[in-house]
Amino acid sequence: MSSTASAPSSPVSPGWRTPLVVILAGCLIAMIGFGVRSAFGLFLEPMTVTHGWDRSTFGLAMAIQNLLWGIGVPIAGMVADRYGPSRVLAVGALVYTAGVWGMAHTSSVVGLHLFGGVLTGIGVAFTSFSLAMAAMAKVVGPERRSLALGLGTAAGSFGQVMFSPLGQTFIHQFGWEAALGYLALSALMVIPLAFVLPNTPPSKNETLQDQSLLEALREATGHRGFVLLTVGFFVCGFHVAFITVHFSAYISDLGLDPSVGATALALIGFFNIVGSFAAGLFGQRWSKKTGLAWIYFLRSIAIIGLLMAPKTDLTIYLFAGSMGVLWLSTVPLTTGIVAQVFGVRYMGTLFGVVFLSHQLGSFMGVWLGGYLYDTVGSYDGVWWAGVVLGVLAALIHMVIDEKPLGRLTPATA
Repeated sequence: MSSTASAPSSPVSPGWRTPLVVILAGCLIAMIGFGVRSAFGLFLEPMTVTHGWDRSTFGLAMAIQNLLWGIGVPIAGMVADRYGPSRVLAVGALVYTAGVWGMAHTSSVVGLHLFGGVLTGIGVAFTSFSLAMAAMAKVVGPERRSLALGLGTAAGSFGQVMFSPLGQTFIHQFGWEAALGYLALSALMVIPLAFVLPNTPPSKNETLQDQSLLEALREATGHRGFVLLTVGFFVCGFHVAFITVHFSAYISDLGLDPSVGATALALIGFFNIVGSFAAGLFGQRWSKKTGLAWIYFLRSIAIIGLLMAPKTDLTIYLFAGSMGVLWLSTVPLTTGIVAQVFGVRYMGTLFGVVFLSHQLGSFMGVWLGGYLYDTVGSYDGVWWAGVVLGVLAALIHMVIDEKPLGRLTPATA
């Protein structure tokens, strides 16, 4: 691999596209893109009851969505790294809208899997918060990078705070079909925000390298820490997707009011704002891999607490709050390790590869939740699998080498 260093890059962008404006636009994109999809679990019961589907049918659609999201993110990251994120995000918003709109109007299982699974999954991938966060990471120096990534993740969580109760209100007031229509229209708001991002943002305070994309991928996949980070992120997807899709139904099965489920999802999003921001601050001062290990271990403890405690509203809310702090606080630390070790030139692509593992975990968590419920009538097996996986992920992250590669300048670390 050949590399040459040049002078530090020119200012971030001319005119009004200041780092503050770029970060604000990136946060809004993350809020909308993640917020819309976070409400899909609220539609499990009304859609399955209306159409006579079982939960595994809906769960498979959401699993396909998560899988296509995972497959699409590295592709979207490659295109965005080469040509800039604006057009990628705009096209993704159109596909996202079409998928959610079609999900509202289909009455067949094939249509559900096509619109709610394939199209929505591609749309989510091409409006992914990782694209916005890669742009944000490139307009700030390394001394503020973890904090910027934490802000982007927290913004996605704020979208969950907004869209979970909003989605429940729409369902109650207008019916689930209209509620999905309103969510579809919300996704269109990503388009004008996408063109606020600089289309070819340089990497602030990082010397330029003539490394190709293929060379970057070979370098990363040959790095043991990158492989372990990728394997560990599978567990994050397993936890998050299962809870997002099945938690509301789990709460209803306990005999609690459906509003408890909507409130719990909102609490997860609210406390994740705190957790994501705190993780960004933590990553600026301390070892990111140690932070990740503790997050996964504490998730296992929280799940055990849920399973062992009396099933009351308070138990659900305490679990939601604790899991919220740990929810996407993995993201600023995981993306931070990628940027810290490999630099930000191909950050969108490399995090996309890591994120694919996350979505394979999401596919397994969503599908397994529906399958086990339909076969044994309980989600307990999936919860206990989440406990074991959380402990394994904690161990995996402890042995990751997070030192910057020698080809990077000290300013990149």
